[in-house]
Amino acid sequence: MAPKSFDMIVIGAGPGGYVAAIRGAQLGLNVAIIERENMGGICLNWGCIPTKAMLRSSEVFHLMNRAKEFGLTAEKIGYDLDAVIKRSRGVAKQLSDGISHLMKKNKINVFRGEAHIPAKGRVTVKMDKGGEEALSSKHIVVATGARARELPGLEADGDLVWTYRHALVPPHMPKKLLVIGSGAIGIEFASFYNTLGADTTVVEVMDRILPVEDAEISKFAKKQFEKQGMKILQKAGVKQLDRGKGTVTAHIEVNGKTEKHEFDTVISAVGIVGNTENLGLEDLGVKIDRTHVLTDAHCRTNVDGLYAIGDIAGAPWLAHKASHEGVMIAELIAGQEPHPVKANSIAGCTYSHPQIASVGYTEAKAKELGFDIKVGRFPFIGNGKAIALGEAEGMVKTIFDAKTGELLGAHMIGAEVTELIQGYVVGRQLETTEEDLMNTVFPHPTLSEMMHESVLDAYGRVIHM
Repeated sequence: MAPKSFDMIVIGAGPGGYVAAIRGAQLGLNVAIIERENMGGICLNWGCIPTKAMLRSSEVFHLMNRAKEFGLTAEKIGYDLDAVIKRSRGVAKQLSDGISHLMKKNKINVFRGEAHIPAKGRVTVKMDKGGEEALSSKHIVVATGARARELPGLEADGDLVWTYRHALVPPHMPKKLLVIGSGAIGIEFASFYNTLGADTTVVEVMDRILPVEDAEISKFAKKQFEKQGMKILQKAGVKQLDRGKGTVTAHIEVNGKTEKHEFDTVISAVGIVGNTENLGLEDLGVKIDRTHVLTDAHCRTNVDGLYAIGDIAGAPWLAHKASHEGVMIAELIAGQEPHPVKANSIAGCTYSHPQIASVGYTEAKAKELGFDIKVGRFPFIGNGKAIALGEAEGMVKTIFDAKTGELLGAHMIGAEVTELIQGYVVGRQLETTEEDLMNTVFPHPTLSEMMHESVLDAYGRVIHM
């Protein structure tokens, strides 16, 4: 039986894959998409969206406990963890169902099952409902994402030791929690459970938490988290976990000495591994480096007609990067000439309390690259809106090329900075200079005024500090 032919086949319906499929359909391509689990992928079902729903619950709980500061009265404040998780799962399901609707709306052919690429231009699908489908296309997009990395001896069991999946549907509320790894995932879960009352310890092997962020922001974040009761161990590693009945004894090495600490729950957040297995990529000769497919600037692999986007194609491991790559690939396949995605103009966001957001180079990286820089800073305590909100802890930091005025990087910590950062992202995309930003009128009273003041500070013109 001849294979079903398509203009483009997408493997994986996460934020990269489903967006690629929709954009391809918009451009008149006959598109097929294959998904073995949930429409929307990890991000929508087990990552970005449900974690933000959970964090919103903890944020509201935090504010309720501060009611007196705002002249309000709230008694017997508590939470129902099962209800928090139920809401989170409901939000994820609603959006996953929405993706299925978008597939129908755009007349995209959906195949539910496991994909394999037996030869160039060919895909077989082992269907969930039984049987196998044979598909063909000159253009195949691999968007299979990634999963949690597990280190030897620290493997998750879903009871005492969790990955992010277990932490999203917890079998119990941790009393004494150890989080291994302080990237965005680790810090977000640490923030959530700490806010709800867990005695939380974070262990980071690097010399600071949130190691991809600007060092000044990392230092500020550490101080804020410790103020909230978190214990943070930097330049430390978990060497062994001894699992008992309801407890885990962690052997933690700090400054060359190993200490034993007892916890009832451990969350391992030590990175991700690309889902490259069982696709047939190795047999096709696709170049793979440490579980991630190597691509050029337009996400093309070394095999003609085969593309890789999103987490499987390497850092930054962000849903919005995957989606933009999906659009780019669809337009490329349709014969257009899209611009490559600029990795250093993609914002990173951490939705802890306080929030952290950044785009572009850190101060250290800008110096390493040889730039003569000007740096501006502005604290939340100098902003009227921040004080009115009761959110006076935070800062905005901007870095400019002293010679050209180019905005090299922006780094923020505090309330709603994950929304504010887009202003600087647009600035970088438009190649905005310091003069453009200084001449922009920011509305008052808003948190965004701090963005203006930080730029002014870099050039000795700050007003409210």
